[in-house]
Amino acid sequence: MFLQRVSEYADRLDLPPVMYQKTRIQWFIDLDSDGKLEGLTPLDSGDPKRPGRDWLAPHIGRSNGIRPKLLADTAEYVLGVPREIAKSERVTECHRQFQKLVRRCAEATSEPSVLAALAFVTSWSKDSFVPPQGFDAGDVLTFRVAEIVPIDLPAVRNFWRTETTADTSENGAEKPQMECIVCGTVTSVESVLPVKIKGIPKGQQSGTMLISANKEAFESYALHSSLIAPTCMRCGERVANGINDLLAGRNTHLRLGPLAYIFWTRDETGLDLASLFSQPDPEQVKTLLESARVGKEALGIEDTDFYAMALSASGGRVVVRDWLETTVEHVKANLASWFLSQRLVGLDGEDGLPFGIYPLAASLYRDANKEMVANVPRLLLRAALHGTPLPEWLVYQAVRRNRADAQISRPRITLTKMLLQPHYGKEWTMEELDPNRQEPAYLCGRLFAELEQVQKLAINPKATIVDRYFGTASSAPATVFGTLLRGAQAHLGKLRKTREGAFYGLQERIEEILKGLPAFPKTLALKEQALFSLGYYHQRAADRAAAKAAKENKNLANADNE
Repeated sequence: MFLQRVSEYADRLDLPPVMYQKTRIQWFIDLDSDGKLEGLTPLDSGDPKRPGRDWLAPHIGRSNGIRPKLLADTAEYVLGVPREIAKSERVTECHRQFQKLVRRCAEATSEPSVLAALAFVTSWSKDSFVPPQGFDAGDVLTFRVAEIVPIDLPAVRNFWRTETTADTSENGAEKPQMECIVCGTVTSVESVLPVKIKGIPKGQQSGTMLISANKEAFESYALHSSLIAPTCMRCGERVANGINDLLAGRNTHLRLGPLAYIFWTRDETGLDLASLFSQPDPEQVKTLLESARVGKEALGIEDTDFYAMALSASGGRVVVRDWLETTVEHVKANLASWFLSQRLVGLDGEDGLPFGIYPLAASLYRDANKEMVANVPRLLLRAALHGTPLPEWLVYQAVRRNRADAQISRPRITLTKMLLQPHYGKEWTMEELDPNRQEPAYLCGRLFAELEQVQKLAINPKATIVDRYFGTASSAPATVFGTLLRGAQAHLGKLRKTREGAFYGLQERIEEILKGLPAFPKTLALKEQALFSLGYYHQRAADRAAAKAAKENKNLANADNE
């Protein structure tokens, strides 16, 4: 289904000529009208790290076989110059096949510039070739004859379309006749799809194949390569061009660790999901939430079909991780719920800003660039778009990371809150400290935050109780809180002498929390450990907000007295 939808998207694009692709060309072979060499001219890109210039040039899909590209190819094909001496015999055959292709084009078009190119390649000898400075046998070359570039000519483009879409392959063999899985027409299908997908994280630089099988385990009904999902040349090219365009568009793709997500709508809407998922603008999120609340149109878009696809790379092949087909209206509603579930007070008690997908996913890892698996951002993005619940095993990931780091990051605690939401019900918002909540795990988290504050104000140690006891306090409170409370008494005694106001405030809050804890739980289950972390975060944010407000009030009072 997704292939058809991408093919439909390609209808909206300004596609290149059939079997033409943007190609990085490094050299012009300048010829006179008789095909005599005038010199090799480098194409200057202005970027010394990336020589050459992008040019629409003939293209063909090839893997290990010898398949020349018309009038624009590497020096191995065009000049017969090998990159490795060991492959000189193969390169000689590459050059011979290139000559045959140019001859067919010259006979079909009778274009003077193509005839000049034919005269050159048939008389050319690599033995006398002296490579110019900066030349590499892997560079791509094309011809220029008296300022005419043959690959730009309509006749040459028509010949290439006929050549590549014929029912026979370049060696004269009949192409298989099968039903194309995209257009449904019984026609010639390709053993190797013509265009590769570029821009997928960890994919090959030259591109990855959307459909391919090179081992028996991947083959079906004795079909190999791209024939396992038969696709005609036209559809294969259109689908690849469509995916490549989506991967290149600023508003139509998102890269999350090893995953690339592309999304589009049946009709143009202007919906910018890329920014909402990468760096969400608070005002845009606010508009979305208000729209969902009062039932108005959000972001000025009309309802239409919406599509999203998750892609990753496995070697030289594309892996389609997920496919979503819904409507923009459903996506808007799901996004509103997604950002609503994220609402959480900031570290200093201020309004917390919304997060993109990557910070939430990365919060579960010590080094997200090396450790993140594609499944985590996929599930987060699917939940945001499709409204599906987040899997409970992410709670384990979050709790384990909290214990390993011995600290609570706001992205991770935001994700923790989102994971706990279904467990405690829709009415459970928990955006900020709730003094009325009496769950032992939540109260233990609050108490742990207050005991940490006591220690910091009294002695300000390099390593706090969080560094030493967070893991035990959040999983087996009864084994450690007695020790922590006894240790806090000495610190409170010091505060009573040095910071009396702080002493009375902390003492009062600790007593209030302990009223709801007649006994400390022996152990806390996984979700209770997550709730402990949330209570700890809430209490710290509330204390910082109170301290900030007290300081501001003091400054105002001092200003009034001056």
